[in-house]
Amino acid sequence: MVLRITKYGEPVLREKGQPIEKMDESLHAFIDDMFDTMEAANGIGLAAQQVGRAMQLCIVDVSDMDDRPSRLWIDGKECDVEAFMPLVLINPTLELSGEQIPGPEGCLSFPEIYGEVSRPDKAKVKALDGYGKAIEFECSGLLSRCIQHEVDHLNGLLFIDRMDKAERERIREEISGLAEDTRLWLEHQAPKKA
Repeated sequence: MVLRITKYGEPVLREKGQPIEKMDESLHAFIDDMFDTMEAANGIGLAAQQVGRAMQLCIVDVSDMDDRPSRLWIDGKECDVEAFMPLVLINPTLELSGEQIPGPEGCLSFPEIYGEVSRPDKAKVKALDGYGKAIEFECSGLLSRCIQHEVDHLNGLLFIDRMDKAERERIREEISGLAEDTRLWLEHQAPKKA
């Protein structure tokens, strides 16, 4: 089932996600819905906050992104990235390293808004997969950037928070317009007082 994607200005996007304590059928159904939603929106990553739930869960799929390559290592051995897609990351932690690399980013919660964000090139990731099994790997390139972006969501951070002042100023009007649209939508959703 395709879920509604939350937009910039909705409070849940600024909430730190709660750790997931138990794996059950409802969680698996929610993960399936997240994949349906990400696919329908042509995204490569989606955090639970982006579909209205503040929890430590995100999904990533950088398959078929040949123009922006990724690398992945397990126990120091390089692996085929495609073989590990899609990824479910539950309660993820990151250890970042490498030089800061600028690159273009967008976000499903900021439709049609893009900007340059500098992020460390490498991420060492520890998480649980969709079945509660511990996974650990290191990655670079687009996969690292995407995971860092999604884990930021899990902590209430947005990609605009990572932009330098000049870049944020460049898209200020677009961000303000989106925030106003969201405010009006939220106002319309609020229960009417009798």
